[in-house]
Amino acid sequence: MSDTASFRDTLEVFENPAPTRNFTIEHHCPEFTSVCPKTGQPDYGTIVFTYVPDRVCVELKSLKMYLQKFRNEGIFYEQITNRILDDFVAVVQPRKLTVESKWTPRGGLNSNIIVTYPDEA
Repeated sequence: MSDTASFRDTLEVFENPAPTRNFTIEHHCPEFTSVCPKTGQPDYGTIVFTYVPDRVCVELKSLKMYLQKFRNEGIFYEQITNRILDDFVAVVQPRKLTVESKWTPRGGLNSNIIVTYPDEA
């Protein structure tokens, strides 16, 4: 698996235009791909980011480039969803964030993985 820092370095931000207001941004990335580490087969899914920004917002082209870096990564659904959340939090530092990965069916099963920040446990 690749270096997390090199992935994070891809993400760019810009100043939040309304930093005193809580508002929600939602980004849908329907063409996400990675590789199953067990079979070597491609996995296809949609990644949904729902966040309340603090000082900065994520720049969309950089988010797209960041997600494309996973195209050849052998990584399980659960690991990838948590890693995306960790990277996003490290760079964007939102007030609140939910990352949901919605995977296409494989063998008659499909999976959705949902992680939140801060942890609501």
